[in-house]
Amino acid sequence: MSDVSALAVAPPIDPMLAKPIAELPQRDDLAFEPKWDGFRCVVFRNLDDVHLGSRNTKPLTRYFPELLQPIRDQLPDQCVVDCEIIVAVDDHLEFDLLQQRIHPAASRVDKLAAETPAQLVAFDLLCLGDRDLRPEPFSVRRELLEGIFAEAFYPLHLTPLTRDHDLARRWFVQFEGAGLDGLIVKPLGDPYAEKKRSQFKRKHVRTADVVVAGYRVHKDGNGVGSLLLGLHDEAGGLRHVGVAASFSAKRRVELLDELANVSIDALDGHPWAAWSDGAAQQHRWNANRDMSWKPVRAELVAEVKYSSTLNGRFRDVTHFLRWRTDKTPSECDFNQLDEPTPIGLGHVLVPTDV
Repeated sequence: MSDVSALAVAPPIDPMLAKPIAELPQRDDLAFEPKWDGFRCVVFRNLDDVHLGSRNTKPLTRYFPELLQPIRDQLPDQCVVDCEIIVAVDDHLEFDLLQQRIHPAASRVDKLAAETPAQLVAFDLLCLGDRDLRPEPFSVRRELLEGIFAEAFYPLHLTPLTRDHDLARRWFVQFEGAGLDGLIVKPLGDPYAEKKRSQFKRKHVRTADVVVAGYRVHKDGNGVGSLLLGLHDEAGGLRHVGVAASFSAKRRVELLDELANVSIDALDGHPWAAWSDGAAQQHRWNANRDMSWKPVRAELVAEVKYSSTLNGRFRDVTHFLRWRTDKTPSECDFNQLDEPTPIGLGHVLVPTDV
């Protein structure tokens, strides 16, 4: 039987997770890997049958047809590998283009597979042959993974690993220039614990002053669900760059009160008045999600915490820190953002100790 359900580790699998940390732990039992900016994927292979499972256990197989034959050609007949699916353009990770690969039309999927082909970066091994490796320590799983990837080639890769704290700190700084977003820290003696945050991750954290120009009501109808953020471009226009969210129930109501005065006649001369029909855009992942918003006069400045930017927007939802009454909206521009020094993705996949 060649169906992946016959494997010693069968789908679905909830991948092992990582908890955020501010600094690298000073321990001798750790390994450090780059943190890839892609789609988490667990690859199941049983002879010709290949299944790609996502972080939320939903299948990704149909969206990345170009990966199936390389998996059959290069991986063992029976294995389960924890990976990241990435898309790179001009030797740099491009998460926006990766997101576009999730499309309902098969013709569109095939077109994008040819135009922006995906790659696979492996970092853990859960099953090899009839052996369930999840109870084994990471050091054993990594050694076996290195063995099966010893002769792998594009589009399959093995993620770099180091036990050198100083080299890991250099990777943390340098690899951001290729589009990566930090480090994963793995205890060498730990088993593979599904859905548990027994590993660690250190991500880049920065702050920026932004203009608050609107908000969305929380899904329960009580208070502010998210703040709409803007930065001024070189021409002086206010560009929407992301949102701040994840407020407590109490804070959501407080924010609604704090925005009351700047909500009066807010659409008069508003830089985003064209959105006044209420829908800024359709949500990429949920077409039924309410994207309506409430404008506020673009007079308030907030300081937010963010990890990185991507194509002129905050890569993730930002964290609201405080109002900056000492700053004017005109001071909130793109020049304040901290941008990494660009490097090629090849320097990550084949790193040197420099």
